[in-house]
Amino acid sequence: MQPTPAAESPSPAMEKPASLARELARLAWPVLIAQLAVMASGVADTVMAGRLSALDLAAVGIGASIYVTVFVSIMGVLLALTPTVAHHYGAGRYTAIGADVTQSAWMALALATIAVLLLRNPEPFLALTQLQPAVEAKVRAYLDAVSWSVPAALAFRLFYGFSSGIGRTRPIMIFNLAGLALKVPLNAVLMYGLFGLPALGSTGCGVATAIVAWITALAAWGWSARHPAYREFALFARFEPPRPAAIAALLKLGLPIGATFLVDVTAFTFMALFIARLGPTASGAHQIAANLAALTFMLPLSLGNATAVLAGQALGAGDRRRARRAGWYGIALGMGLALAVSLLLWFGAAPIAALYTPDPAVRAAAATLIVLVAVYHLADALQAVAVNALRGYRKSTVPMVIYAVALWGLGLGGGVAIGLGDGLGAPLGAAGFWIAAIASLALAGGLVTFYFERVSRSA
Repeated sequence: MQPTPAAESPSPAMEKPASLARELARLAWPVLIAQLAVMASGVADTVMAGRLSALDLAAVGIGASIYVTVFVSIMGVLLALTPTVAHHYGAGRYTAIGADVTQSAWMALALATIAVLLLRNPEPFLALTQLQPAVEAKVRAYLDAVSWSVPAALAFRLFYGFSSGIGRTRPIMIFNLAGLALKVPLNAVLMYGLFGLPALGSTGCGVATAIVAWITALAAWGWSARHPAYREFALFARFEPPRPAAIAALLKLGLPIGATFLVDVTAFTFMALFIARLGPTASGAHQIAANLAALTFMLPLSLGNATAVLAGQALGAGDRRRARRAGWYGIALGMGLALAVSLLLWFGAAPIAALYTPDPAVRAAAATLIVLVAVYHLADALQAVAVNALRGYRKSTVPMVIYAVALWGLGLGGGVAIGLGDGLGAPLGAAGFWIAAIASLALAGGLVTFYFERVSRSA
């Protein structure tokens, strides 16, 4: 079946807002479910490790934090593939899509090598944590095991970017859900030692992650090799060696995206480390708030991905007005949904906190932070959709600078000043960090939205 490029879409003069909104929703909802499946896998790891021992739970928590920091930063570089594919698709350059996917695969191989080396030599990360020897040994064993997942996880990320770029997001959802269905029983077998196998504890969680990553990646690419909708792209038609010019073009877009992810992840990680100084109650409340922030972020993230795809396809087809409209419709829809979520968090803060913990002190502290998360989510949604709209225009360097200044400077620096106290009055504790985070994301969101307005208008 021949794909239909974006060039055949109705002209903007004739296209109604509802039509573009339906396109955004069609692309976004499978990505939302796929991302929630990934989060559910992480929750399952935490819950199942907690049933073993506090030692195993700590090893999975710390190990997963190190893994996410490394993997998300590396993976962000590969996000250049989605807007690149979308532009080719909109222009009808189908064989060029296959060529860029191949060059991205060479890039992923190099990135996987870097990630595996970092995970197998985690001394810089462990030096910050100063763990007890027993915990450190388990963390190292977990990281050794989970490092085997990186090549496969990046290979699946290529499938994710490729399928998103051509507007086929449902397969991503299906394979992620299948991975989640495999992960839980495999965790049980390897962590608890079922069917006569040795109980590997927290290390078994890392082994299960690696096995599921390889099964999912091989299944996704095997399926695409046989599906008629993917044949036009000539993915497996011939062997193509690395082409420096093509890889350089992808890196020009991808490296700033990866750096942006690094800024985001490290700002959140250091925020948690600083709040840990305030004691277990503040740290526990922060973990609840952070979990809610991450969960609610999946909605604007999926909508932002859809916005980037539609904008990229329209630009590839030469339809600059539709690209601009896709960006603004995405931002408007994202803010409308964010307002509904924020109201739910604001008025449901106390009962939501009670779902997480029976501890009255942690529950009261968490309820206060959840009210702040409600405001934080509005700023988070704005920046998520706006920065993805810019990626549809293949603009990533200016947003990287904006995020570095806003999140590291105003967010983290401001959080330390008003959260821990720096001569600016009584310290506000964990709430101070969240207030600074709100201000930093509002600044970043406002600036990237303004930049999108300039870029889309001048285009």
